[in-house]
Amino acid sequence: MTVRQDQLKNGFRIVSEHMPGLQSAAIGIWVTAGARNERIEQNGIAHFLEHMAFKGTKRRSALQIAEAIEDVGGYINAYTSREVTAYYARVLKDDVALAMDVIGDIVLNPIFDPREIEVERGVILQEIGQAYDTPDDVIFDWLQEQSYHDQPLGRTILGPSERVSAFSKEDLSGFVAEHYGPEQMILSAAGAVDHDALMKAAEEMFGHLQPRKGLIAEAARFTGGEARQDKELEQAHFALALESPGYRDDAIYTAQIYSTALGGGMSSRLFQEVRETRGLCYTIFAQTGAYADTGTTTIYAGTSADQVSELANITIDEMKRAAEDMTEEEVARARAQMKAGMLMGLESPSNRAERLARLVQIWGQVPSLEDTVSKINAVCTEDVRAFAENMAVQAPAALALYGPVSGAPTLAELQERRAA
Repeated sequence: MTVRQDQLKNGFRIVSEHMPGLQSAAIGIWVTAGARNERIEQNGIAHFLEHMAFKGTKRRSALQIAEAIEDVGGYINAYTSREVTAYYARVLKDDVALAMDVIGDIVLNPIFDPREIEVERGVILQEIGQAYDTPDDVIFDWLQEQSYHDQPLGRTILGPSERVSAFSKEDLSGFVAEHYGPEQMILSAAGAVDHDALMKAAEEMFGHLQPRKGLIAEAARFTGGEARQDKELEQAHFALALESPGYRDDAIYTAQIYSTALGGGMSSRLFQEVRETRGLCYTIFAQTGAYADTGTTTIYAGTSADQVSELANITIDEMKRAAEDMTEEEVARARAQMKAGMLMGLESPSNRAERLARLVQIWGQVPSLEDTVSKINAVCTEDVRAFAENMAVQAPAALALYGPVSGAPTLAELQERRAA
């Protein structure tokens, strides 16, 4: 398997990886503009724009977009994150050119029909309402807001209902004009693909675009803070976030190994102590996520009202204990889980195309798998213990609680326990 990367004169980037033996391919365009690129009055517009891409172009109706891909047995979709918006498809190898034509069409030629805007506005408002009815969606939005208070990175991807209710065709077109330049786009493909054919198609489709300087996202500041709402639910939802490295910092590998050992699987410390030994919850996990200039290690659990205080305190205790006695066996297991998860995921052309786009976004190039694996292997037990100590005692923290949480400790009380 060979990764190839090119760039058009206007800055549009193309990256692909041919995977021998596959009869299908994944192809998409990743735009380096997500929720954190929005001004406050635009909050939610990147996600709205993603929806509208499928609602008609100058060449195809909404139905024709869907039929073009589904007639050949493929699928097409999109997503918005805080740093990218992606439009992608999975098709058989003979239909790669068709998929690229459809994706290019929806990115370059959306018509933003006012009638379709109103229809999709209703769909998104329903999506927002559904999220509010889902406690583990609500709590992570609150946690993000407390982690990066009063910043684009702390705002929800869906946006507030009042803003979504007011977006116009001009608002959507304005966001495209600001952020959908050729230098902000990455065409990524993996599987049964021909890089030279992709290059030719990209030149024909995107080569005419004029370069434009993208707006730089506001630098992130992990502020920390607490959000809680006492509500009559079956479970008390607990989420704790701690400032961690961004994805351009090699310490991200240590952070990910730490969170895996702490709460990444059935053998992890939190799962064993909180669920298996004490029976305090059904779900508990820890994970590390990263952005360009910051990251968070997050711990989440759902439990009963009378046990949320015990669960929160044990979580802090386990974090402190990890700094003292994290074993080489635990670190080795976490390293193995991390490598296996990455390598197994890369057996899918969709995952591989997404990885290629993400790496080009981060580094401007695709580091080899061997380089990534070597960085994972280089993390030793002493590194993880040192990182664990920082997480347990010093790292800025944010807390979100939702449900019957009147008996849960405050962030200040958890901070005292960390310092004790």
